[in-house]
Amino acid sequence: MKPRERVLTTLNRSLPDRIPKYFEFTPPVLETFRKMTGAEDPAEYFDLEVRKVEFAPSRKVIDFSRYLGNLPPGSTVNEWGIGFIKGSGYAHFEDMVHPLARAKSIEEIEEYPFPDLTEEYRWRDVIKEVEEWHRRGYAVMGLPPFFDGTIFETAWGLRGLENLLMDFVQNEAFAAALLDKVTSLSEETAAIMAKVDVDILVTGDDVGMQSRMMMSPSMWRKWLKPRLARVIKAARNVKRDILIFYHSCGYVEPIIPELIEIGVDVLNPVQPESMDPVKLKELYGERLAFWGTIGTQSVLPFGTPEDVKRQVKYMIETVGRGGGLVLAPTHVIEPEVPWENIMAFIEAVNS
Repeated sequence: MKPRERVLTTLNRSLPDRIPKYFEFTPPVLETFRKMTGAEDPAEYFDLEVRKVEFAPSRKVIDFSRYLGNLPPGSTVNEWGIGFIKGSGYAHFEDMVHPLARAKSIEEIEEYPFPDLTEEYRWRDVIKEVEEWHRRGYAVMGLPPFFDGTIFETAWGLRGLENLLMDFVQNEAFAAALLDKVTSLSEETAAIMAKVDVDILVTGDDVGMQSRMMMSPSMWRKWLKPRLARVIKAARNVKRDILIFYHSCGYVEPIIPELIEIGVDVLNPVQPESMDPVKLKELYGERLAFWGTIGTQSVLPFGTPEDVKRQVKYMIETVGRGGGLVLAPTHVIEPEVPWENIMAFIEAVNS
C-alpha cells in the first residue's frame, strides 16, 4: 500500500498492510535527530505516512497592549492576542497572559480584534500543498489556525481557564457569547480545510486530566458537545468523507460514546496511563479508530528499547487488530526520551 491508502484504510477500521506511525519532536529532540542522522526533516527521513498542513501566518498587525498591559522583555503575543512570557522550559511551558481576563460585557467580545482566519491569503497555498502530498501518495491532516483547541482551549486562552470555568456557572451569557464566537470561526476554518481536500481534520480540546475529566460530562455536554458538532457538520457539508480526528489528553472515557455520536472518527492520544486502550478497542473499535497509545509518561522516557518494542507489539496485536490504529507517542517527544527508545519505536512499527 502507498502511505495514504494505508492511513485511510486503517482509519476506516480495516486492516492495512502494516500499522501507520506518526510522531513529532520538541526542539531539543529535533536537534538530536539532526546530529544523529544528518537530516533535517524527520517526516521525510522516517517516511511518515501522514503530513500536516496549516494556514499561512496572519499579516494583520494589531496592538494588543490595551488588553495585555506591559509584558516583560522577550515575551510574545500570538494572533489571538494571547501573551506568552518566556519561562525556563520549552514553548508549551511559557506563562500565558489572557487578553479577555478582565472583560465584563458581551460587547467587549464583539469589539475584540479576532484574527483574520478566513482571508484567502491564509489558505490559498494550502491547496497546492495538499495536491502535492496527495500526488506523492501521502495522507494529509489539516490543522486549523487555532490556539491549541477547537473551542474550549482557544476560549480559555483568551479568557483564562479559571475565569471561563467560573463563567460556566456564574456568567453564562458571557461564556456562551465567547464560545459561540470561537465556534463560528472554527466552523469557517473547518469548512475551508474540507474545501482544500485534507483527508483528516484535526479537532479537539484538552478536557481530561490524569484520572478524571476537567469538568463533569454534563458540563461538557452543555457547553462543548453541541458546538463541536457544529464544527464537524461544517466540514462534512463540504467534504462528506473527511475523517474527524479529536484530541484530548488524559481521561475522557465518559464522553467517548457522544464523540462518536457527533461524528468523531479518530480518538487521540489514548494515554495508556489514563485509559486502557485495549478496553476502548473492545468497546468502541467497530465505530472508532485510535491514534497514539504509546505512553510518553511511562515506557518511552523510562523503559528500555526492548520495553518499547514489546509495548508497540502489544498495541499492534490488540488495539491494531483488524485495523483502526495509528501508532504514535501520546505527546510530542520530550528530551527525556532516549534516542535509542525513539529508534526502537520506529523499528518496531516498521517490522
